[in-house]
Amino acid sequence: MLPPDIVFYDGTCALCHQALRLILRNDPGGLFRFAPLGGETAAARLPDPATLPDSIVLLTSSGDLLTGSDAVIRILRRLGGGWRILAAVIGVAPRPLRDGVYNVVARTRYRVFGREETACPAVTPELQTRFLR
Repeated sequence: MLPPDIVFYDGTCALCHQALRLILRNDPGGLFRFAPLGGETAAARLPDPATLPDSIVLLTSSGDLLTGSDAVIRILRRLGGGWRILAAVIGVAPRPLRDGVYNVVARTRYRVFGREETACPAVTPELQTRFLR
């Protein structure tokens, strides 16, 4: 099995928190670890967090850095099952179109979904071990 990918996320974004809970529900094997973009792990592992999007950024187990729809597709593929099919459907669209849709959602996420007060979503103590600072 591949080492876990690290999903860096906007710690104050309610949509991001919902996405993390969805990943956790569908990832019993521990394919992913999670860290807020404003945290210590991001500062240590990302080239320059200030130059990256403030939504989802994925550091793959092989060291590749994915953003936007590419990050979403990688996450869905790794989750497998029906998520892999969804990744294939999304992947058919040209990247500019995929990223355009992603960027619209990213720009409106606070208005539509709101903000969270804590950097980590509310999860069970067992799942908290998958969150990095």
